[in-house]
Amino acid sequence: MRYLNRVVMQQTSRDWIRALGPEKLDAAEISGEWGKGYGFRSYKTYRYPEFDPCAAPFRDDEGRVIKVDLILANQVWEHVDRPHAATRNVWKMLRKGGWFWLAVPFFIPYHAVPVDCSRWTARGLCNLLVEGGFDEASIRAAQWGNRAAALRNLETPWPPELRPDDDLTDDPEFPIVAWAMGQKV
Repeated sequence: MRYLNRVVMQQTSRDWIRALGPEKLDAAEISGEWGKGYGFRSYKTYRYPEFDPCAAPFRDDEGRVIKVDLILANQVWEHVDRPHAATRNVWKMLRKGGWFWLAVPFFIPYHAVPVDCSRWTARGLCNLLVEGGFDEASIRAAQWGNRAAALRNLETPWPPELRPDDDLTDDPEFPIVAWAMGQKV
């Protein structure tokens, strides 16, 4: 299904990730399988809240902190209780030169699965990544939304599926979703 609130985010993010050369990257994803089709050298999913990025960096079967080239978190950070701690723990799990990509909602209904804690703009995500230790010059961030999409986001059932007549024009004053990527140098 293509959800209206994610179409532009997914198109842009795919370009960012493909530019990294996924075939040479070991990747981990927190709570999803959005990155499954990229053809990474290796790929593993860690399910939240069983694996809580707020608590500590994730460990392998031998108890060592995992080390990967890319960590993906699609629509997860709004659910974590301590996003700054979680971001610092992601930084610890990345190899030098590794990347963290995340996407989060801004204007969408409350959805406590298991909790709903925060909303972020592109600027807010940049600040979060800088405070988490990521290189400020490497950070890319974007947001998308418009009034019509915001209104559709209030429909039931939620989230709304993309329709042929949906307007994908961006209105910076009505962000629905934000996403960012930063590098550990």
